[in-house]
Amino acid sequence: MIKFLIKRSLLTLLMLFGLLTITFFISRISPGDPAALAAGPDASAKMIEIIRKEYGLDRPIIEQYLIYVKKVLQGDWGKSIHSTHEVLIDLVEYFPATFELVLVSISFAIVLGVPMGITAAIYQNRFIDHFIRIISVSGVAMPMFCLGLLLQYFVALQLNMFPLGGQLKMMTDPPESVTHLILLDSLIEGNLEVFIEALHHICLPALSLSFPALASIIRVNRSEMLETLKQDYIVTARAYSISLFRTVAIYALRNAMLPTLAIIGLRFGWMLGGTVLIESVFDWPGIGLYAVYSVINSDF
Repeated sequence: MIKFLIKRSLLTLLMLFGLLTITFFISRISPGDPAALAAGPDASAKMIEIIRKEYGLDRPIIEQYLIYVKKVLQGDWGKSIHSTHEVLIDLVEYFPATFELVLVSISFAIVLGVPMGITAAIYQNRFIDHFIRIISVSGVAMPMFCLGLLLQYFVALQLNMFPLGGQLKMMTDPPESVTHLILLDSLIEGNLEVFIEALHHICLPALSLSFPALASIIRVNRSEMLETLKQDYIVTARAYSISLFRTVAIYALRNAMLPTLAIIGLRFGWMLGGTVLIESVFDWPGIGLYAVYSVINSDF
């Protein structure tokens, strides 16, 4: 077990180092001059050169890379050219919005996916089972940003049931930050109006982000529930005239949920790192949108 943990830790470090290296060199060979962008359109050549020296962009690329790795290991992630803040400060500022979106998304996936998986297993090979399996397959086949665009067009634009994006309306003042999660902070403040508005805004992006996780939870929960319902103790419970609801809720679900919990944990981690497209589609002010703007502005 210890050898396995050490091996996995070393592989993770190697993967992070490789990702760090690839990201660095891609940013350096991409078109655009970050020094010129930071200086502004009216800056002189001398000013651009001063900024280039300040950020170390005039040095050989290998030297830049070694300095970059050294600073990362020291916890110095540099300063954003676009926002002029330390990158770590920006990440701390943008992370709560991403975390809140992921929390609501995984909640949607659990609340919808577990009952749907159970229902599909109970009514195996019937219409409702086929319908739920279609939803499950769609969650795997359809990219989540496509679902986001469809929801924006039909639900937000055509039906006008939800806003197109953002966390709150432009004129709404956010609640005082305690946890930096708007939904929770509005409840702590007792401001139900802001809470309802924030919940209204988060529904479409959360539903879009949750769709792949929803599909996984349905598939795993249905499969495990089918296996569990065939076990002798379940058959015996039904033979003793224990109701189907009680049999499933008390006996079957407990065992069937173990693999589902593992999937939920994996999906939660995947969601934290996969919000870029959804945040871009819905203009959600999280780390994903911050990363997109950084790429657009050649901010490295």
